[in-house]
Amino acid sequence: METHADQDQSAQVRTSYASELVRLAGVENARVENAFAQIPRERFLPPPPWTVISMGIGTQTRQVSDIYSNVLVAIDRDRGINNGEPALHASWIDTVSPQPGETVIHVGAGLGYYTAILSLLVEPGGYVEGFEYEADLASQARRNLQGRSNVAIHAESAFGRVLPKADVVYVNAGVTAPDVEWLRALNPGGRLIFPWQPHESWGPAVLVTRQANGFSAHPLMRVGFIPCSGTRKTASSRNLPSEADLAAVRSLWIRSEREPDASAVAVYEDIWFSSEQMRAWAV
Repeated sequence: METHADQDQSAQVRTSYASELVRLAGVENARVENAFAQIPRERFLPPPPWTVISMGIGTQTRQVSDIYSNVLVAIDRDRGINNGEPALHASWIDTVSPQPGETVIHVGAGLGYYTAILSLLVEPGGYVEGFEYEADLASQARRNLQGRSNVAIHAESAFGRVLPKADVVYVNAGVTAPDVEWLRALNPGGRLIFPWQPHESWGPAVLVTRQANGFSAHPLMRVGFIPCSGTRKTASSRNLPSEADLAAVRSLWIRSEREPDASAVAVYEDIWFSSEQMRAWAV
């Protein structure tokens, strides 16, 4: 049974961990730091021993302190599923800046760790809809998130379905192209962040913001994520974009609303990326 002393020590470890994450991520947001400090990471992992992965090397441990650093922790090594790099997620969460009262759609919720952090950031009055295609992970995520009344976990793909209206769509797995329904779900001023991986194993994280006249898009850091399960492949109608093309992206368009033009960087079945700068009209 955990004693008060154990709880105090665990809280101190989480506080130091959260402070280190925001330092590594270059985040100056006390709300994000406090959210990482409040959520116990070990509650969203398989039972110990845990496999901690750093620089591609996996090491087994039973020490809780070993998982409170900027390391990956395996969830299922055979499927290549891990708990994600915490500093990267601190950066992404800061970028999309969930606010109290907002609705978040979390694509690829895994065992619910970052879902829990997002749910804290939208309190009071906000809600998180988590989608996890792997049924066993979704079932465990529901158990892990019991007591968080502002979260729902759906054991299904978030691809190819009409989604609830949201202020943030947070995608935790690599996609060849974003689903058009993610764009349609965004409220005015809504933010979508996702790992765009047209080359399968790498590509930029992209921040998309719904403007009055379309969707601005800005590539962020280069990342590598496991592919999003339950997606349908949408082949490009032109050659794969080069690194220069990826860096040039400034807007994203739904093809039924505007067909590709000379500014197109990459064209997919339902959407296309453009190098055209979106005018910053008020929403």
